[in-house]
Amino acid sequence: MVRFARFFKTGRCPQPYPPQPFPNTRFQFAGIAVPSLALLLTLGLGACATDPIAQESAGIDTPPLSSPTIAATPSPDPTPSPPPSPLPPATAAIVARLGTPPFNPPKGDLRFAVISDLNQAYGSTTYDPEVAETVALLPYWQPDLVLGGGDMVAGQSLSLSVAEIQAMWAAFDRIVAAPLRQGGIPFGFTLGNHDGSGAPNGSGGYTFQRDRDLAAQYWRDPRHDPGITWVDRGQFPFYYTFTQGQAFFLVWDGSTSEIPPAQLAWVKTALQSPAAQSAASRILVSHLPLYAVAAGRNKPGEVMTQADDLRAMLEQFHVNTYVSGHHHAYYPGQRGTLDLLHAGLIGSGPRALIDQPNPSPKTLTLVDLDYGTGQTTYTTYNAETWQTIALASLPRFLLGHNGRVRRRDLEASDLTPAEENLCEQRLGSDRCEP
Repeated sequence: MVRFARFFKTGRCPQPYPPQPFPNTRFQFAGIAVPSLALLLTLGLGACATDPIAQESAGIDTPPLSSPTIAATPSPDPTPSPPPSPLPPATAAIVARLGTPPFNPPKGDLRFAVISDLNQAYGSTTYDPEVAETVALLPYWQPDLVLGGGDMVAGQSLSLSVAEIQAMWAAFDRIVAAPLRQGGIPFGFTLGNHDGSGAPNGSGGYTFQRDRDLAAQYWRDPRHDPGITWVDRGQFPFYYTFTQGQAFFLVWDGSTSEIPPAQLAWVKTALQSPAAQSAASRILVSHLPLYAVAAGRNKPGEVMTQADDLRAMLEQFHVNTYVSGHHHAYYPGQRGTLDLLHAGLIGSGPRALIDQPNPSPKTLTLVDLDYGTGQTTYTTYNAETWQTIALASLPRFLLGHNGRVRRRDLEASDLTPAEENLCEQRLGSDRCEP
């Protein structure tokens, strides 16, 4: 077993992709135990699935990325943490079936698991088997919290009836939310565009008002309490704040590319609050990412508008990590001083990272936070094999239409002149900084 590790302000983990090293800018590479490099390069490179919910064009036409790579430095494997005993029966059955238990990294002061994009086709009340299996395996790692990056159900179709939308939420409750409640695992989440899109209708309301109303009806039912420690729940489930341990979480309505001015003012007030500023870490959860990372979603409308301005505001208030979904491809990146955890999906329709030939695997990411240092460690699993994803298998950077995102283990100064030139030729110098 080889462990790829680098020490920075925060920690991160990789996935199976064409071989490219994977360091981290502001974190600690701990808790990643992987098999041989040859095996790592085979993980998650299975059959390409078509997104049943949306089949967009491939985005901007760009040549393949062929930048120099730097080999990761191996270091001794950390000692795995023992799983709890006894395990719940459903968890134990999966572990027994796998033969070799999944790696369980050393646990930080706070551990949260990140899942995203669970749904299938419009109106579906079924889920891919990886969704139920991921939920059933969570007790093995004993997370203090689960974060959801959105798209829990498959709405955003005006042809769906009230009964059909309610049936989707009932299925989500049965397969995902109820097991988390029964296991005593808090669930913090953002609404995705298929849960309750905030797309305006031009008349001061929302095109998918019914979706939003029924999402609110489900989540405001006391029976569906997500078990989090509230700071401000006035606009829940659309935007709200909560704490878990010594971490502060802010969820905004990133179901579309625009944050309305009134909500943005609320964000600034929340991030300046004593609860936020006294926390060991500040984490923002959105459905849409700031910057493009996936083919087919590398275009305006699929990322937050004015991403650089939003990032500068988040950096001003010392936000550490921006967690997002929507792009259906895992990439732990960084731009400026902000960590960008682009969660992979566990539902239908995996996508390839920009300039990569194969779809991203379905993923679950564990994030371990050390209160004393502020460092985070990412351990990411292929949710079909439960092997860890090698940092070195991810691209060193991605060149999306609205800016370069570098792997979080790399500083801008780590990029070679050839890599800098490639970015400037593709995007222009402004979008290659910092």
